[in-house]
Amino acid sequence: QVLLVESGGGLVQPGGSLRLSCAASGFTFRMKTMRWYRQAPGQERELVATISSNGGTTTYPDSMQGRFTISRDNAKNTVYLQMNSLKPEDTAVYYCNVRFRINEEYWGQGTQVTVSS
Repeated sequence: QVLLVESGGGLVQPGGSLRLSCAASGFTFRMKTMRWYRQAPGQERELVATISSNGGTTTYPDSMQGRFTISRDNAKNTVYLQMNSLKPEDTAVYYCNVRFRINEEYWGQGTQVTVSS
């Protein structure tokens, strides 16, 4: 079955960096677009970054441009999210996501990122 396992979250000071990882299994990873989302307390889940199956195309919402970088290693079935210049408002649970068709998508359990001094 499809399994997504995020890791790398934690507590970081404002201005710091974190690298999140998402290990995928149960599907042909190299053929799928992957996404990172986040959800802060009391807020809706929002898209953070998208990467194409071969890693050649990455997209970000305007609010994420310049600080976050998504990448992938298809040999390791892993997608990454490098986050720099973190701000308190980046505090959230971060999830990776894969979508197969309308109404069929999978999520990991999430990894908590807390940005605080």
